[in-house]
Amino acid sequence: MTMKLHNYFRSSASYRVRIALALKGLTYEYAPVHLVRGEHLKAPFASISTDMLLPLLEVENGDSGDTKRFSQSMAIIEYLDEMHPQPPLLPPDPAGRAHVRALAQTIACEIHPVNNLRVLKYLVRDLKLDDAVKTAWYRHWVREGLQAFERQLAQRPPSLYCHGDTLTLADCCLVPQIFNAQRFDCDLGELPRTMAAYEAAMQVDAVQQAHPSRCPDAEA
Repeated sequence: MTMKLHNYFRSSASYRVRIALALKGLTYEYAPVHLVRGEHLKAPFASISTDMLLPLLEVENGDSGDTKRFSQSMAIIEYLDEMHPQPPLLPPDPAGRAHVRALAQTIACEIHPVNNLRVLKYLVRDLKLDDAVKTAWYRHWVREGLQAFERQLAQRPPSLYCHGDTLTLADCCLVPQIFNAQRFDCDLGELPRTMAAYEAAMQVDAVQQAHPSRCPDAEA
């Protein structure tokens, strides 16, 4: 069974999946699709992606020749976790899994959708907002979301990472979000648990391997 990941080095959703793949020690073909140039909207990628979004994971069965395609980063990561359960990215208990999914979805469903590239482009291109207003929009929603994330962490027992002492789906989402927040010079103050979890995750070799600067299509 071989895998190909269509992704863009700065895509936070793609970054999540790269972290999951690296944590599980899975090999895959890296297929770059340049979001800024609109390559996701054109052939050949558009001919295989129903939503024309990144990432897209292709899994080919060498015996049958059958190829399955999976979109949406959260679904891809949970698929990988089910197919390759070690190390697990979700806790063994239902309550733990719910807490981790809530943390992950705070980022993937609350922060990311209003701040991804196509939304930012729409603000400037169609609504005619200038870059300063666009950046203020971005920073506002990142701050709101991360404060909610911090409140969730504050309700849980102290831990090295977002949940416990092993990396989970929540950390796969947090690392790319902080990376992007730093690029936009967002206010990351007074987020002690959040930033401690991020810093701890960044010490892990697999997380470092997935960093945008390590990608074949990385740009300055």
